[in-house]
Amino acid sequence: MADLEKAGLLLDLGHEDTVATITLNRPERRNAQSPAMWKGLTDLSEELPESVRVVVLKGAGPSFSAGLDLRAFTPEGVPGEGPAVPPGTGPEELVELIGEYQRGFRWLRDPRFTTIAAVHGHAIGAAFQLALSCDLRIATEDARFCMKEPALGLVPDLTGTKPLVDIVGLPRALELCLTARVIPAAEAYELRLVEKVVATGGLDAAVEELVTALLQVEAGAARATKELLRQAPGNTLDEQCLAERRAQVGRLLRAR
Repeated sequence: MADLEKAGLLLDLGHEDTVATITLNRPERRNAQSPAMWKGLTDLSEELPESVRVVVLKGAGPSFSAGLDLRAFTPEGVPGEGPAVPPGTGPEELVELIGEYQRGFRWLRDPRFTTIAAVHGHAIGAAFQLALSCDLRIATEDARFCMKEPALGLVPDLTGTKPLVDIVGLPRALELCLTARVIPAAEAYELRLVEKVVATGGLDAAVEELVTALLQVEAGAARATKELLRQAPGNTLDEQCLAERRAQVGRLLRAR
């Protein structure tokens, strides 16, 4: 737990250990993210109890997350961590290193869990990508989203580009990324980037209502359905129909 706290994360298990709430806990930095936080998220994914069905990501303090802690790109790096890219790292090593950072985001697609981003305040850059990594997003009226990386001379590289294009389409994704403009919660809802917008102060209640509804569905069916739906965008109709049949047979055989 000490390592988790050092990474700026908190974990709480509720609903008889079926719900894991992960809090980004660097409020003094508006939950700015660092490589240690991304590694902490990866470690959490490997240590969650098998009983966990729903994962909620939230932020402590005034914002979900202000995105990357820019000190990570200085020679000194984030205090206690060092630079995000160690001196002398070659191109292929850097590709591998970014892949390790991406693991902290990729696991949120795992069919074992339904994942929810509870967004208030700002979700900038890496934070926007973290929210996009989740299955579902609820935002408060004051929430603001921004894909900031291109404005910093970077590209979004923490798994956010595919879900963004899948949700809003290529032309809108280009506009949002290449202008790096701020997207208010109401527009995010119109673009289907969030499933629900609630009053400031109503986020916890809205998340709890959604969690309760998700837990009403049988666990195995929920996992199989998530896996099936995640295949759909890349499948032809024939391929998806076959995937449906196989998933259903698997469920029926387990029920015998």
